[in-house]
Amino acid sequence: MKPDDDLSFIGGDPGAVKHGNFINYYSFHSAKERIKNLSIEMFPTGVTNEPIICLDIGCNSGELTQEFYQYLKNVYHNNIMILAIDIDSALIKRAIDTNTADNITFRSIDIMSEDGAEEIKTYLNSHSKQAFDITFCFSVTMWIHLNNGDEGLLKFLQFLKEISSTVLIETQPWNCYRNAQRRMKKQGNDFAFYHTLKIRSDVNLTIEKVMIESTHKKVYESHESTWKRRIQSFQLIK
Repeated sequence: MKPDDDLSFIGGDPGAVKHGNFINYYSFHSAKERIKNLSIEMFPTGVTNEPIICLDIGCNSGELTQEFYQYLKNVYHNNIMILAIDIDSALIKRAIDTNTADNITFRSIDIMSEDGAEEIKTYLNSHSKQAFDITFCFSVTMWIHLNNGDEGLLKFLQFLKEISSTVLIETQPWNCYRNAQRRMKKQGNDFAFYHTLKIRSDVNLTIEKVMIESTHKKVYESHESTWKRRIQSFQLIK
């Protein structure tokens, strides 16, 4: 793994990152502030006494994952297990070094790769589960989209539905894409797919449409956060 001072960004701007792997992200969006838009209505009801198995995608250095863990401990009396993943191994090292919960497993995984998808499924199998009870996907979809194009975003959403009973998504609106591209351009770089994306101003609506197609239904949508984001909860139709 890379040491902390090798956390990668483009040029001299820590905001110019390829995958959203910001250094010290929670210093400007605190983890405690970010869970304020969570509601009990987002989460599954009528759960059994079995452990609740969760996935946190794009966990960065782990602070928000730990807040999710504490929140769920207060909601359920069950044993909470979380697999928290991020593409940046240096951020995962930070998360491991500062983790205070034994039931959180941090791993460096690229969810868009075949190996990454298999590693996630292996974790599920190790807990005798076909799907995660709860998947958190906070401010991740834009980075998947920018780095994998329209087809990549749709593939990602379908995979989320395949491996998740309940999915909590905090999406990024199109103006966030423009800002990310602007930061990259200032450093003489570019997101290769940015100019070819056909899903643009309607990206949030497209994500919701895909999520509620066939398998899941929307059960809750939060108010806007202080940084103009909403959290939507989708649950498997039984």
